[in-house]
Amino acid sequence: MNKIKMSNNAFVYPMPLVIVGAVVGHRVNFMAVGWVSRVNFQPPLIAVALHKSHYTNSGIHEHGQFGVSIPGRSLVKALDYVGLVSGEKTDKSRVFETFKGDLEYAPMIKQCPLTMECSLVQAVDLPSNTLFIGEIKGAYADDQCLTEGKPDIKKIDPITLTMPDNRYWAIGEFIGKAWSIGKGYTT
Repeated sequence: MNKIKMSNNAFVYPMPLVIVGAVVGHRVNFMAVGWVSRVNFQPPLIAVALHKSHYTNSGIHEHGQFGVSIPGRSLVKALDYVGLVSGEKTDKSRVFETFKGDLEYAPMIKQCPLTMECSLVQAVDLPSNTLFIGEIKGAYADDQCLTEGKPDIKKIDPITLTMPDNRYWAIGEFIGKAWSIGKGYTT
């Protein structure tokens, strides 16, 4: 197998997709985000990287809170829409039905099977993006998406993104239990 050198714009492949919600001024705004990751165990921290030009950033800076909603496959058109249009020019507050947890300025989406409300811990200034690191203050799941009280990825049916081909994908099949399947491996 030959390795082919790719461009320096390497991507994590695939990327999970979320919808970040913030209150900008007095209005809820949403945007699709592919650059997201859990970054700390205790306290539970999540990071989202948003280009500095995004309208949503000002709301996160202003209020120090944001919501992260994980959409299922049925929301792919709405997810794409909130990634295509700017909240500066388009009111996206009515695209989804929202709810609040304990945080006033962390809007979450009722139609999403899994959501988190986050309090801003740090905003890291990067060359083209701002990396917002938030502490997960509350997580909410639809009861239909749980198996034995835990989120079930097949029931959540999350969306992933591949770049540079710019395609949305669904999650595949279960292939093994983490921190277990490799126990019998030998070299």
